[in-house]
Amino acid sequence: MHLAYLLIGSNLGDKATYLKNASSYIQQQCGQIVKQSSYYETEPWGFTEQPSFLNQAICIQTELAPAQLMHTLLQIESEMGRTRTIKMGPRTIDLDILQIDQETIDTPLLQLPHPAMHLRRFALIPMVEIAPTLKHPHFNKTMTQLLTECEDQTDVQKKIV
Repeated sequence: MHLAYLLIGSNLGDKATYLKNASSYIQQQCGQIVKQSSYYETEPWGFTEQPSFLNQAICIQTELAPAQLMHTLLQIESEMGRTRTIKMGPRTIDLDILQIDQETIDTPLLQLPHPAMHLRRFALIPMVEIAPTLKHPHFNKTMTQLLTECEDQTDVQKKIV
């Protein structure tokens, strides 16, 4: 059994419904959701000429191996209408694996922990909400420490939906 930390996001259409539906699919196909953060409205990061995102961190207990989990998440994205036209562009749903246990993986399909997690407030803020003392396997720092040191200035606001 693994503990996998995911970041789910949407910036098209009914964002909250996309996140709720994604959580339902994840629960059905990947494993039991054991923790979930609040929703956060966030400025786009990278490609900024697009609508704001709604993001949420979730922790699941899964029997799937990391590569199986990634394939399943990509399938869920596809089933939910995700198309990849512009790198980091607008999307109905985005499902990222941030960390699984203390595993480190570097393959074309999957990099764990997520290589940019420590650079992005929109990932760290919801992670601190659900796992403040979880340590990053490369930096040996907690999520709280990483957030304190993060230089990202994008706006991230808790959102009631």
